[in-house]
Amino acid sequence: MARFPRSPAPRLLYTLFSSSRTTPTKSSPQSPSAALLQGNFHLQSRQFSAGGNLARAKDDKEPWWKESMERLRNIGISAHIDSGKTTLTERILFYTGRIHEIHEVRGRDGVGAKMDSMDLEREKGITIQSAATSCAWKDYQINIIDTPGHVDFTVEVERALRVLDGAILVLCSVGGVQSQSITVDRQMRRYEVPRLAFINKLDRMGADPWKVLDQARSKLRHHCAAVQVPMGLEDQFQGLVDLVQLTAYYFHGSNGEKIVTGEVPADMETFVAEKRRELIELVSEVDDKLGDMFLSDEPISSGDLEEAIRRATVARKFIPVFMGSAFKNKGVQPLLDGVLSYLPCPTEVSNYALDQKNNEEKVILSGNPDGPLVALAFKLEEGRFGQLTYLRIYEGVIRKGDFIINVNTGKKIKVPRLVRMHSNEMEDIQEAHAGQIVAVFGVDCASGDTFTDGSVKYTMTSMHVPEPVMSLAVQPVSKDSGGQFSKALNRFQKEDPTFRVGLDAESGQTIISGMGELHLDIYVERIRREYKVDATVGKPRVNFREAVTKRAEFDYLHKKQSGGQGQYGRVIGYIEPLPLGSPAKFEFENLLVGQAIPSNFIPAIEKGFKEAANSGSLIGHPVEYLRVVLTDGASHAVDSSELAFKMAAIYAFRQQCYAAAKPVILEPVMLVELKVPTEFQGSVAGDINKRKGMIVGNDQEGDDSVITAHVPLNNMFGYSTALRSMTQGKGEFTMEYKEHAPVSQDVQLQLVKTHNAGRGAE
Repeated sequence: MARFPRSPAPRLLYTLFSSSRTTPTKSSPQSPSAALLQGNFHLQSRQFSAGGNLARAKDDKEPWWKESMERLRNIGISAHIDSGKTTLTERILFYTGRIHEIHEVRGRDGVGAKMDSMDLEREKGITIQSAATSCAWKDYQINIIDTPGHVDFTVEVERALRVLDGAILVLCSVGGVQSQSITVDRQMRRYEVPRLAFINKLDRMGADPWKVLDQARSKLRHHCAAVQVPMGLEDQFQGLVDLVQLTAYYFHGSNGEKIVTGEVPADMETFVAEKRRELIELVSEVDDKLGDMFLSDEPISSGDLEEAIRRATVARKFIPVFMGSAFKNKGVQPLLDGVLSYLPCPTEVSNYALDQKNNEEKVILSGNPDGPLVALAFKLEEGRFGQLTYLRIYEGVIRKGDFIINVNTGKKIKVPRLVRMHSNEMEDIQEAHAGQIVAVFGVDCASGDTFTDGSVKYTMTSMHVPEPVMSLAVQPVSKDSGGQFSKALNRFQKEDPTFRVGLDAESGQTIISGMGELHLDIYVERIRREYKVDATVGKPRVNFREAVTKRAEFDYLHKKQSGGQGQYGRVIGYIEPLPLGSPAKFEFENLLVGQAIPSNFIPAIEKGFKEAANSGSLIGHPVEYLRVVLTDGASHAVDSSELAFKMAAIYAFRQQCYAAAKPVILEPVMLVELKVPTEFQGSVAGDINKRKGMIVGNDQEGDDSVITAHVPLNNMFGYSTALRSMTQGKGEFTMEYKEHAPVSQDVQLQLVKTHNAGRGAE
């Protein structure tokens, strides 16, 4: 964008121009075109103000960026599968004027929702990749990330929540709080994200928002209350009553774009008064100012209540619950108002970095654009024009053409192109400041890298990446397509931290690992579609682990003499198990007294034990939860070397102590949640027992039984087909990784026998 010349006249003009818009007003709901015009005007004026800090008047009381930061929201939309996340995002884009017609997920018109831009997403009707967009509502800019609901793509939710300031948790008014709702809520807690809840699908048969609210309190331990009550439910759902403003909202027009406000219906006055009192009571429990007013029986105005809800929500002590039906275009605009009213702007959230120059000391980032640049690359995509890197800017300003430094690699990089994303479309911009989510092209980096302008050496903390639980052997059908095949695998591995590629040393096959059957199926399908490579897929393989169960001693001498310098290294100590589930999977402790082994050989010994633990002798899978303690040893003045001690460690582990430590095989156990009609409950429960599963919960929801069970992943292959045939296609299930647990003795013997037979056949 063209800059104003830095002369006194424009400076004066800018001061007048900015001062004319200082107080945010909550105008009445707008038409999409008006919102778009207003939003574009605001974005342009905000970009001008972002670049004009040098041109601001010296006597300005507030920093140049304060207003634009207060008018910015970064939010994510997360939920269980089929709760209506993408449908809700589609309505938000329509009402804010970002798109001009609504398309449905898996729509009959063949277009599909805007945020599901991949062909596979539109065909399957699921979100696979999180998609970012930005829109304007009532002169505020909202950056939105729509995330997948399926547990196989959980890393997409992790990385979105890592960089967001607030979130909307969508709950289905029929399904209620489901297994993935619990997982998503846990992720929101991990990244300390303030959130609103939105109970969707009030138009559906069996909708019961009050049941869902109770479940949120009991299952999610939410301190929450409704800020709206619906007028009617199911096919009688007409609109909403706002408990804060005490106003009724009706949604008219072909797409619910005309909002008509009115008085609270007479037959609902008692119910509304009761629910408003409940809201005030719950907020006053966590907000001192409102609590004092409530206890001293002072009248509480709408403004007082709104401010208290905002304070409690930003402090993560309260979750306001909104209601509506995104599909029927009801309740979306008040939810947008709620995002502006109750979710924090970037400066109200505390983010911290680790100072690499000062022993990784925590540094709180002010979040202001006047500071040094600090930006986190949280997601990578391979686009038509090279690598697209999504950045969340935490401090400072980034401009097209600037030089930035990748703190993790030390490389200095020029920003060739800066864009704002709208699903798979891009808008070129000249600059972006703290609080914004943008993307850059042509910058080679890894997910989780931090960029600065060079004046500081900060790194942002990385996100939680779950371990893969399932593997497949894949290979291209024709040998000519090997280059494209490896190119595809390299790209997917770079984009998705939960997708791993390895080589089976014994069979020479390429092994891909991921979070589940669907996860790996999608990648095999993407190799076919995007790289035109047909791949054959082997039988799914579970990622077992091995572990020791008791302490075992080792005393091994590695001695080799064959002319010239020999090899000599002796290691003495013991191995013992770490508690299952401990954060460290491998620990090495050096308890040597004196100089029996020179200290420069100790790292080689640790490396040897680590290498040996990479494949246990039972079935060749990595050994975890292992502690190795070195107590003594011996060295030779001439023949000792790093290699000699490394080999001594490997042989000590494999030949002496591993078998004596009574190793066991650990298998991934899944948390499975099933929803089946009650008449099929007996046969489904019997089938889970056959699969060596353990039922841990059984609830009744209307005519359905909700069964929760822990089942070994190895026994869950092809389960969707089995469940369909048992329940006449009416049953559904979700599963997510819970833990690795020891297998029974008979299963262990069978696995070892199969492994040995496979090795013998080769």
